[in-house]
This record gives sequence, structure tokens and C-alpha cells, in this order.
Amino acid sequence: MKSNLYIDQNDSTVAIPIDNKNSSFLQNILTNIIQFSKRQFVLTIAIIAMLITCIFIPVDASYLGYFNWRTLATLFCTLAVVSAFSHIHVFEILSKNIVLKLHNPRNATLGLVFITFFGSMLLANDMALLTFLLLGYYVLSSTDNKEHMAFTFIMQNIAANLGGMVTPFGNPQNLYLYSYYGIDTMKFVKIMLPSFLAATVLIVICCLFVKPIPLTLKNTEYYVLNTKRTFIYTILFIASILIVFRIVPYTLGTVVITIALLFLDKDSIKEVNYPLLATFCVFFVFSGNMARIPTVSSFFEYLLPKNTLLFGILSCQFISNVPSAVLLSHFTGDYASLLPAVNIGGCGTLIASLASLITFSEFKKHNPEKVKRYIIMFSIINFSFVILLFILQSLFIN
Repeated sequence: MKSNLYIDQNDSTVAIPIDNKNSSFLQNILTNIIQFSKRQFVLTIAIIAMLITCIFIPVDASYLGYFNWRTLATLFCTLAVVSAFSHIHVFEILSKNIVLKLHNPRNATLGLVFITFFGSMLLANDMALLTFLLLGYYVLSSTDNKEHMAFTFIMQNIAANLGGMVTPFGNPQNLYLYSYYGIDTMKFVKIMLPSFLAATVLIVICCLFVKPIPLTLKNTEYYVLNTKRTFIYTILFIASILIVFRIVPYTLGTVVITIALLFLDKDSIKEVNYPLLATFCVFFVFSGNMARIPTVSSFFEYLLPKNTLLFGILSCQFISNVPSAVLLSHFTGDYASLLPAVNIGGCGTLIASLASLITFSEFKKHNPEKVKRYIIMFSIINFSFVILLFILQSLFIN
């Protein structure tokens, strides 16, 4: 249906046809874009940042080299397997046992945080979060303690970022720098131990602020563990971990896990957090372009020798810790400062580490109305850790 808009121009009447159907279509598109931006705020910001860098680095064949396909494959597989675990109520069963044995929110928070803390040493930070955040959700929701969810998730995120710092394979940036500089294992541990011990103490102190009131199960529904499926899903989860360590080829592993889940639980594939995967992809392009902008490279070449620890931490706040490790390693031989910088720097902003994006995405899924409060609390706690650990590590280096 069309209507006419009449405009008096020089005493002449001009009729301009307006297509109401097209206007409605454009309004729907605009409305959908706004709604998407609100739902996926981090992804939207990442896309905008990526598009800005594309102005300086036009799309070319090098873009394909930006993507860490192994990371994306592992993330997809882990998200799918964790979803399958949730469908057989594994996390409800585990959370019930945690509640019965730990008795109060303080002990439960400490338990959840340190499961994530030590898990990150073996599984790497992203994998630890993907596994244990859901466990945290079930513990808190089953006891009607969702008000503690923001704090618990934030502490789990910090535990994942800092728990893995002491091992060469605990964080992706560690694995890269360990290999790039050819660092001796004992030397690596010696460099990271002060910050690791300080982080452990700080995490314990923060968790002690949770009130030790009694925990009461809200949902007393009894679930029977499906041992057969639990065993199969455990094998698939282990396969996901083996992809990280290059024991299982990521293409083969992804295909096998996907096919297995399509037969066993196709909904687990549907429920994968695809916006999170998209955020990773966009972020890879952004950081890859940043490393190719001459001004950015010149900037780091000038500043880095002045204080590698400080500028390494600051770099992580804007381009994340893994890209920072790759980028800055080309401009300094001071790995004793760069190593703690890209681990401590994983705390701070939401984009300081990809693990933080995982945590934010998981919290937002369960508490979309409390995102603002989460971001404020996240920023206060994370920057407190960054400042305190920076001061300590500076004293140790000097």
C-alpha cells in the first residue's frame, strides 16, 4: 500500500509516494538490530571495533590466518558436551552433594572458586570456566542464593585467569610464550610463583566476605545419575581437552563429537552459545588487524622497554591477553616481565581475556536484568586484583 506526501515547493504541489510496506520492513530491521545489540552487547562492540580496524587493514588472504581454529573447535565441542551433561542432570547431582557437604554459601563459594582455580591448571582457563560455571549456577539456584551469582561468577573468572598462571599450559598465552622464548620449566614457575601465591591469598580473602548462613536446598527433586551417558559424555569431554593438547586433531575430534551428540542428544548442538563463538571470531579479526597497523607496532616498540610489566598489563585491557602476548613478544626479550603481565592483565576489562567473555555471556544468560550491576562489580573486583598484583610483581622484579 502506498500513500502520498504533499510538499509545497515554489507554490507547486509535489506528491512524493511513500511505500508503507518498505517503511515497515526497514523499521523491523532497525528494531531487530537494536534488540540484537541489547542482547549481545559485547559482540556488538567487538563488531564495531573490528570494522574500525578493517578501515586500516583491508580484507585480504592474511585474515584467514587470524583465526585459531583449534580454540574455536574446542570451544564448540566443550559447549556442546557441557550442554549434554546438563540434560542428564549431572550438575544438579554434583551441586546437591556440594550443598550437603559445604553447608553454607561461604564454603560453597570457596569450593566452586577453587575447583575452577585448580581446574584451570589442568584444563586451561577457558575449559575450566565452561565446566564449572554451570556447576556454580546450579549450586546457587538450587539453594535460592542467586544474589551471590554475580560475585561467585566473577571470582570463578578471576580464579580461572590466575590459577593457570603457574603452569606453562594453564593459559594459552603461557603456552605461546613458553614455546616462543624456550623458557626452562623451573624458571617459568619461579617467575610466576609470587603472583600465583598472592592471587591465591587474595581470592581466599575475597571469598571470606560471603556470609556463612546455612544453605537449604530449595529444589529437593531427586535425580538418578545416568551412568552410561555420563561415561560417554566424559569420554567426549576428555576428547575436547585432548584437542587442546594437539593429541587429537581438531577437525577429526570436532566431527566425531558432533556426530556422537547428534545421535545421543541433538538439542545439545542446538543450544551451543553461537553468539559467543561469533564474539571469538570477531575478536580474532580485531586483534589480528591491530597487530598489523604500523602505528600500533611503533607505539609498542617505543613504550615497551620503559616498563614491560605495566604496558603489557595495559595492552591486555584493550586487545586481550593472548593477542597481547603474541604482539608484544616481537618487541621485547624481557619474558620475566611479559609473562606475569599477560596473566595479571587477564583481569580488568571484559575484553582483557576471552575467559571473561565466557563468564559474562554465561551470567547474562541466567540474569539478563542484572548485567549493569555485574559489570560494575566485575570492574571493581578485577581492577583491584590488577593493581595489587602489579604492585607486588613490580617489587619482585625490582
